[in-house]
Amino acid sequence: MLTAGHDAFEALARESCPYQVLYTGFLMDRLTGIHAVREALEAERPFDRILIARGRQDTRVEEIVQLARARDIPVRFEDRSQLDRLANSKDHQGVVALAAARAPATLESILAAANKSPGHGSNGLIVLLDGVEDPHNLGAIIRTSLAAGAHGVVIPERRAAGLTDTVARASAGAIEHLPIAKVTNLVRSMEELKEAGYWLIGLDENGDKSYTEVDYTSPVGIVLGGEGKGLHDLTRKRCDFVVSLPTTGPVKSLNVSVAAGVVLFEVLRQRNVRDRK
Repeated sequence: MLTAGHDAFEALARESCPYQVLYTGFLMDRLTGIHAVREALEAERPFDRILIARGRQDTRVEEIVQLARARDIPVRFEDRSQLDRLANSKDHQGVVALAAARAPATLESILAAANKSPGHGSNGLIVLLDGVEDPHNLGAIIRTSLAAGAHGVVIPERRAAGLTDTVARASAGAIEHLPIAKVTNLVRSMEELKEAGYWLIGLDENGDKSYTEVDYTSPVGIVLGGEGKGLHDLTRKRCDFVVSLPTTGPVKSLNVSVAAGVVLFEVLRQRNVRDRK
């Protein structure tokens, strides 16, 4: 039975954990928005329940309801004000899902998954982010990485965007399908990748080569710097190659999520050409 003390504790938890909520005594992940929730359902992520704003009726919401019921996930219709409080925002599209917090991925688990994939690791592709702080950029990079066939994304625990609800929505649900590892020391993780046989390719506007002049057909880690700062010196020194994207006119560099897309799909292009030979 829930008590007044429990209610007070739940309210305190909501204030102190802006990206997670305490629900019926358990720490829960919160997802909001139609795309993020639908992708999580399609990935068969276990949810505690899904809340829909009363009066929110359209085919996309009905699809979520049907997916949830097919997986025996309770669906509740609540006042929109209740969803606003739970989401800590009004920008939830009338859909909020609560799920038990998942165990985070590790670099080791990402490498293991790459080794089990077709090619037994020879097609390993891991994206490392050196201080990307904008959650929308992080979400976009996660989605692009998934589309390009990456096995995971590695981000530092400090001075970087966390895995928030905003990131989940910006990834349009891709975060449910791609392992994301948070590491305490990105440079050490780069060294571990080298030991595992990966070539590390950094992207920087002052790179020595064009991004098209590097061979991506071996296991590679793509290293991207933060907004406006680029790669840190220690990170740059650990890269085997540092490449740039040629631009024309006054624009010298691209948004990091756009640059990630250009390089990752060059990786995919080269590998497709190799496989057709």
